[in-house]
Amino acid sequence: MRAVGVTEFGGPEALSVVDVPDEPLGPGRVRVRVRAAAVSPTDTHLRSGAYAGRDPVKTPPWVPGMDAAGEVVEVGGGVDRVAVGDAVMGIVVPTGAHGGYREDLVLPAASVARVPAGADAVAASTLPMNGLTARLALDQMALPAGSVLAVTGAAGAFGGYVVQLGEADGLTVVADASEADEQLVRDLGADVVVRRGDDVAERIRAEFPDGVDGLADGSVQDALVLPAVRDRGKVATVRGYRGDGSGRVEVLPTLVRRYAENAAALDRLREQVEQGAVTLRVARTFAPEEAPEAHRVLAAGGVRGRLVITF
Repeated sequence: MRAVGVTEFGGPEALSVVDVPDEPLGPGRVRVRVRAAAVSPTDTHLRSGAYAGRDPVKTPPWVPGMDAAGEVVEVGGGVDRVAVGDAVMGIVVPTGAHGGYREDLVLPAASVARVPAGADAVAASTLPMNGLTARLALDQMALPAGSVLAVTGAAGAFGGYVVQLGEADGLTVVADASEADEQLVRDLGADVVVRRGDDVAERIRAEFPDGVDGLADGSVQDALVLPAVRDRGKVATVRGYRGDGSGRVEVLPTLVRRYAENAAALDRLREQVEQGAVTLRVARTFAPEEAPEAHRVLAAGGVRGRLVITF
């Protein structure tokens, strides 16, 4: 079975097409013939060995990828969410050779959902991980309707979903953008757009002098953005940032593994795509042999939408 992975950790050039065995099915699980796997920054960290210490599998190859879409080819006992032949998307928690960049993938049934009506596998593969991360960030902050939410990195995949889901939740959204991305962020639904940069907290405070109620830090600016938030406000962070120790605001590290089997949240994301509340964005596709180039393009920055490996 073909996959894209690494036998030694390293840069993009470490990625290659490798052969991996089929995974056992088991009850409560589904086997997916993968047609598309989206590329994310998390994949680049896995490729470089950043997670080697926490991966219980110590033998190569290691296969990245947290998003996949394709068709169900087999279901285990007790599965009634999907059936053989269904087009599905799923979130993957990579372990060893079990990652999204492979042709054949076994997942818990609760980690997959039907592809949104009208979407193909490439577009659908861009939703599960970033969409669930955005949903988790908002759920952790639990801001009541009418609250003000700030989003950094709003033109990116995670940030864009937070903007759209925040709007759907009835929040007032202030988001950052470069001049080139301002219209994109407005089109995503942001109520107020400020210029991105190291002084984004000042720009947000200029619009909301009392500070915002919550902030989703998609641009990973950490301590730089905390001043934008009012006292006792909430901040959802990625990459594990836990705040400056002052306790002035509540910092909530957002770890999507907690939602990897949240079937209801994944189904709701599908429904919101079908309703037009959430937009799927594909930037470019790559063959498996072109995976190193996909990682180079991602590292260069400025990608709007997701890069996707197709099988």
